[in-house]
Amino acid sequence: MSRPAGPGRSAGTGALCVLAASVLWGTTGTAATFAPHVGPLAIGAVAMGLGGLLQALVAAPGIARHASRLRGQRGTVLLGAASVAVYPLAFYSSMHLAGVAVGTVVSLGTAPLASAVIERVVDGRRLTRRWTTAAALGLLGTALLCVAEAAHAGDGTGRVSTAATLLGVSLGLVAAATYALYAWAAHRLITRRIPSRAAMGAVFGLGGLLLLPVLLVTGAPLVSSWSNAAVGAYMAVVPMFTGYVLFGWGLAHVPASTATTLSLLEPAVAAVLAVLVVGERLPGAGWAGVALVVACLAVLTAAPRRQRHSGDRAGPAPDAAPPVTAGLTTVRDQATD
Repeated sequence: MSRPAGPGRSAGTGALCVLAASVLWGTTGTAATFAPHVGPLAIGAVAMGLGGLLQALVAAPGIARHASRLRGQRGTVLLGAASVAVYPLAFYSSMHLAGVAVGTVVSLGTAPLASAVIERVVDGRRLTRRWTTAAALGLLGTALLCVAEAAHAGDGTGRVSTAATLLGVSLGLVAAATYALYAWAAHRLITRRIPSRAAMGAVFGLGGLLLLPVLLVTGAPLVSSWSNAAVGAYMAVVPMFTGYVLFGWGLAHVPASTATTLSLLEPAVAAVLAVLVVGERLPGAGWAGVALVVACLAVLTAAPRRQRHSGDRAGPAPDAAPPVTAGLTTVRDQATD
């Protein structure tokens, strides 16, 4: 009989899934610029709404098989669904007001702190030295990106731009909190022996239903041209559906605080694409921020390798990212159910 992958290997696989999802998510802000006449609420509603409904459709058999467990966790499911509904509206509005780089950086850059607070208060999870070091590097990098882009946005545009940037930053903080909440909710469902596909399908499907009224009210521009429709389809299928399937697999193997920290790759990708594709200018401090985000990811992704070499009986390294503790083997076996 083949030997199952150790916790180090599963954590490494989970980290790679989250990083792949983050790369896809990092394209959303740039993709939205190709539909300039579509408002941020419509973009958020079509991306997360249709993407969530597609997840629920694909996961429907699993949701039906685990309906009793999902009903037993209805509070967590509803909290996650409400957070899924609020997140894209705040996130895309933040990017619309403050710029692609700033909106993405604030929304994703502060999410690890929110996630860590939730896990500490609700789950009593101890934060490790490795996570703290990585989070510090990532937050410093995102702060440099934010300051560099905000300063550039305010050059020669006066008070209106400053006010828009501040409002965008505030909405980015709302997006960060809701992102942390639905990541925590999905991870909690998975660690309570609900397969990732069923957990993500239930949470994102309900969230998608909540977003449908917003899409009906604001989505007319999406069908006004083929280019707008193509942007909406891309957002729903590639970064949202595919990205969150990968994210769900990742959450089956790493804690939500680690996943949200790994997703700091998204603002770095978004910032680089904003420069290369959209034409935004990124000052030297911004590029230094990108480098710090990459260093943050290097610190986090090094943990599974060290843990793998330490042997199965030695236990995790003292400063390694904390493993999923509840039903890890069952979760791993059911992750693609």
